[in-house]
Amino acid sequence: MGQKADDFNEYRQRMNERILATDDKVVKRIFNVDTNAYMPGALDVKTKEMLGLVSSLVLRCDDCIKYHIQKCVENGVTEEEFFEILGIGTLVGGTIVVPHMRRAVEFWDDLKH
Repeated sequence: MGQKADDFNEYRQRMNERILATDDKVVKRIFNVDTNAYMPGALDVKTKEMLGLVSSLVLRCDDCIKYHIQKCVENGVTEEEFFEILGIGTLVGGTIVVPHMRRAVEFWDDLKH
């Protein structure tokens, strides 16, 4: 992985540990639901991560985009599939997604090279 991915993962892990160290049941349950939603089911994990990436693009959440790009890479998404995902996300979300698409490609390249 590249430096961008390393920095993102370090920050995410540190802050998740801080948040989950509290005794807030609602927050812990939200994290648990998120974890369980991406487990294999009627849809495989790869498909769910691709859906997560499209949703994150449409919602314009750069942290979510990075997270799902990483999971897509881990689950074997090809560059051709990745660019189709970006196309669908931009089609649904509109051209306001283009800056997020640029950062997504930059993060993808950081992971892949």
